[in-house]
Amino acid sequence: MRTVAVVGASLAGLSAARSLRKRGYDGRLVVIGDEPHRPYDRPPLSKEFLAGAIGEADLSLERDDEDLVAEWVLGTRATGLDRTERAITLADGREIRADGVVVATGAAARALPGTDGLAGVHVLRTLDDARALREELARGGRLVVIGGGFIGAEVASTAYALGLDVTVVEVALTPLAGPLGRTMGGIVSALHADHGVRLLCGVGVKGLSGERRVDAVLLEDGRSVPADTVVVGIGARPCVDWLEGSGVALDNGVKCGADGRTSLAAVVAVGDCANWYDPHSGTHRRVEHWTGAMERPDAAVAALLAHGATEPGVPRPPYFWSDQYGVKIQFVGDATGADSVRIEEGTADDRSFLAVYRRAGRPVAVLGMNQPRLFTRWRKQLSVAAP
Repeated sequence: MRTVAVVGASLAGLSAARSLRKRGYDGRLVVIGDEPHRPYDRPPLSKEFLAGAIGEADLSLERDDEDLVAEWVLGTRATGLDRTERAITLADGREIRADGVVVATGAAARALPGTDGLAGVHVLRTLDDARALREELARGGRLVVIGGGFIGAEVASTAYALGLDVTVVEVALTPLAGPLGRTMGGIVSALHADHGVRLLCGVGVKGLSGERRVDAVLLEDGRSVPADTVVVGIGARPCVDWLEGSGVALDNGVKCGADGRTSLAAVVAVGDCANWYDPHSGTHRRVEHWTGAMERPDAAVAALLAHGATEPGVPRPPYFWSDQYGVKIQFVGDATGADSVRIEEGTADDRSFLAVYRRAGRPVAVLGMNQPRLFTRWRKQLSVAAP
């Protein structure tokens, strides 16, 4: 390969570029990003950066002495992939030909329909999103977070610490029931009540009110929740529209093998847009977590450079963490299909415990709240367990 293009300049794309150089690729390397920014760290956007504890320079993912000898094409998005010409077309009219392609275009925050142009309504996915929201929160007032997932919970926690009046609205009966199950999801979400943050569950959002600026969130049960600022945290969609018609199979993102290989030769996918085959569960999964974007690109790059001649390894079980109200929450594995979950250390009342999920007696996932040492041991055990 004489030219490799990495489409996506966030953590997954940067990790892929690093792996290319580490594995001896010395050809032309082009990194394309739709944002004008160099790679930055996203997890602090909902926590330290939003709170004003760190600045933009602290978010940089590149080392001061790092030089990947790459061409950075930033501030323009990819609009198509021509498999015959092996060319990536860009929104600004340029075309980049490449022998190999790493798809790392990530995911975009889902917006609440009908809210375009209404001031005070935010999503949180990018640095620009965080800048705008941080400016709003500095004014104080009433914040309503729509969506009780991890991003929404972290924003609520940060806003609470800044002194805002915070309400979280969640359509599910139990927040976080998807990744954690109803029992543990309820325990973790109780952190909101512990700190006086209102949590309204089992009710959907009908719409927002306000002429130029939002002034309330209207619920489907007829209630109205006053709001000076609204954050919409209802998930993300994979950014793969640009691959329509390219020959790359799409299914909840880019459908991949266990090493990131796609249906098109010399094209691999990594990060939030990649729907990898997971040998642990026997299904395809799209893992939207920092560790996946950091670790999995190396396997994909190995497959790309080997032209598919390598046997895919078994990726480590998905791992993510969240910091809320001063509590560190860590989770590893897949709780889907677990037939039991039991707290094996600490107590839920103390918000300091370790719980193990099992399927037919075998550990398949672990949840820790303020138990980093014990959790780390369990994470290692799950990583070496046979899928």
